[in-house]
Amino acid sequence: MSTTPRTVNATILSLLALMFTAAPLLGQDLADILKKGVLRHLAIPYANFYTGRGDGLDVELVRGFAKELGVRYELVETTWQNIFGDLTGRNARRAGDTAEFLDRVPIRGDIIANGMTILPWRKQIVRFSTPTFPSGVWLVARADSELKPIKPSGRLEEDIAQVKAQLKGHTVLALPSTCLDPGLYGMNKTGAIIKVQSPGRKLNELVPAILNNDAEATLLDVPDALIALARWPGKIKVIGPISPRQVMAAAFRPDSPELLATFNRYFAKISSNGIYQQMVKKYYPTVFRYSADFFATPPDGQ
Repeated sequence: MSTTPRTVNATILSLLALMFTAAPLLGQDLADILKKGVLRHLAIPYANFYTGRGDGLDVELVRGFAKELGVRYELVETTWQNIFGDLTGRNARRAGDTAEFLDRVPIRGDIIANGMTILPWRKQIVRFSTPTFPSGVWLVARADSELKPIKPSGRLEEDIAQVKAQLKGHTVLALPSTCLDPGLYGMNKTGAIIKVQSPGRKLNELVPAILNNDAEATLLDVPDALIALARWPGKIKVIGPISPRQVMAAAFRPDSPELLATFNRYFAKISSNGIYQQMVKKYYPTVFRYSADFFATPPDGQ
């Protein structure tokens, strides 16, 4: 069979298309990062993990990791819609109990760290580090709301049931494809009027929204709720838990096992010598009152 120039050109074009399609999937593991001399930190402005002003708990954590590796630290700001694509080369979102993989995109970073909650569907996309921060989802309402803070029973499941029993007919803000996704917590069975926010809305905009009477209450995770209670004293109240206990962690590409293992060793070191607890105290001074058991070595003064 003879090969015509047209056939050769078509073959070359097909190979080039395949190469460019696969290119975004090519990530970097530890050796590549050391060779390139830079660690790219993907972060979304959120609470005090990344304030949006160049600082935050996870900024200090990853900056210290880059220093430990002997490479330059680079902060790459992203969004909840794009964060998994920026890390892995393929966008993704929650679809029921699983992850739905979407379009392929260029990789922009090597590690996600901005208070990301470990959720089952996310574990299908990335590999999580050792847990770095305690969390959970609370229902937070305006101070003038008819919703009443529960009396803790000592059993988390019972406390969650107490909160949900109050929700019929009340408006609640929620944010899809985040830890505040109402589908994760059976909110459709509570009788609440769920106001699902657009994916472009930021987590730190939810409390201002209820104070603006966009809704009576909102789902909020524990770290953000602690910040909100300090920022708007007397204007909001915690009704109680909506989720079981959760934890947050840094996230890595599945093809970066050495980078993940090295980060875990670094985190173990700064946790055992108290450096990490001092970072936490700087950005979340009240968290030790709620989750002292999570931090093996509390900072001095706690």
